[in-house]
Amino acid sequence: MKRRKFIKNAALTGLGITTFGLLGSNGKMFFGDNLKVNRQRIEDRIKELAKFGQDENGHGYRVAYTKGDIEGRAWFMQLMKNAGLNPSIDSGGNIIGKRKGKKPSLKPIAFGSHIDMVPDGGNYDGTLGCLSALEVIEVLNENKMVTEHPLEVIIFANEEGGLIGSQAMVGQLTDDGLKQISQSGLVMAEGIKAIGGNPADLQSAIRKKGDLHAFLELHIEQGGILENEGLQIGIVEGIVGILDCQITIEGFANHAGTTPMKLRKDALLAASKLIIAVNEVINSVPGSQVGTVGKINALPGAYNVVPGEVTLGLEIRDLSWEKIEMLLNEIEKRATSIATESKTKISFVREASFVKPALTDKSLQQKINESALSLGLKTKLMQSGAGHDTQQMSNIAPVAMIFVPSVGGISHSPSEFTTAEDMTNGANVLLKTIMSVDRE
Repeated sequence: MKRRKFIKNAALTGLGITTFGLLGSNGKMFFGDNLKVNRQRIEDRIKELAKFGQDENGHGYRVAYTKGDIEGRAWFMQLMKNAGLNPSIDSGGNIIGKRKGKKPSLKPIAFGSHIDMVPDGGNYDGTLGCLSALEVIEVLNENKMVTEHPLEVIIFANEEGGLIGSQAMVGQLTDDGLKQISQSGLVMAEGIKAIGGNPADLQSAIRKKGDLHAFLELHIEQGGILENEGLQIGIVEGIVGILDCQITIEGFANHAGTTPMKLRKDALLAASKLIIAVNEVINSVPGSQVGTVGKINALPGAYNVVPGEVTLGLEIRDLSWEKIEMLLNEIEKRATSIATESKTKISFVREASFVKPALTDKSLQQKINESALSLGLKTKLMQSGAGHDTQQMSNIAPVAMIFVPSVGGISHSPSEFTTAEDMTNGANVLLKTIMSVDRE
């Protein structure tokens, strides 16, 4: 049997038909199995894109809607044109490049990320996913391969400013969202115009559920788990939900020198006990949930005055919204006890904006795992503690994310770094996974 398959492959090659894989058990040819990305091209382009928005000290400022972002987008669009993708900008500011498939009736397989960055950010967050998506197209072009499905490379606008582009694509960018001030200083609507979008016609950017066969995103981990465990590929099982609350502790401001300790209604002391309680509650149940008090403001803020009012900023993240609700409920119970003991009043107000968890598609998870293992790479099923455009895209399509290690677990920093080897591993897994999805 093996001999017959070998002869058939050899015969095809002799006829001038390039083969990139072996015959499967069902007798069908698996094209694309031996395709590999160009490591040097990815590394060179990472460095070239990093120059846009960079200051004289080498620090990046390719913040959405700024000059660096606009120039970087123009550079990227030219690469897309060179690759035959004929890119366009939708009304939300997203760049979309399309490649025809053999069967136009099939829904497109989409993949990509974002190139905007936080102020003084790094050169790999988002960028790797975009350049690897383009690399997939380059490899297919060079090998004269046409997929069954159409392909789409999507470069989302202003991911770092609140997933603005992907919100527009799934129909969740509101009028209030358009009025927010972006990091660039422009109102979101003005920023979208600056990059070629049309905020007055967001309806035309909306993709409906079922419009895409799948969406995949390659991204740096932005944490240290993969590096610490000596693993090459993270398979994201979901992107966590985020709930923010403002907590107000009301005590009584009084003279610090004349008010006895036992008679005080110290709002800051009560807040300190509540912060410890948050940590205890979050750690009281198994899982990967996290809870953070990352903001604190004490009034009146003087050495000689007992704090009369304190506000805290609480954030809880987990893959289960039910668990988030449960943890918040337990924290509120602890707060009630602390308020009674400290003779203060503690109130919770949920922020209007929240993010529900987004689970990735199990079939796509399996394909990523198979692709990685076929390349001899070690994998781990893990959650994403950071938000991504994939989170929004899960509203309209099956989604998946591939993580590669971040050196030192550093991200959103000029020190952010992912090795060329790890970038190449991730891009090859993306390529193989897309080919696997395409031949379903």
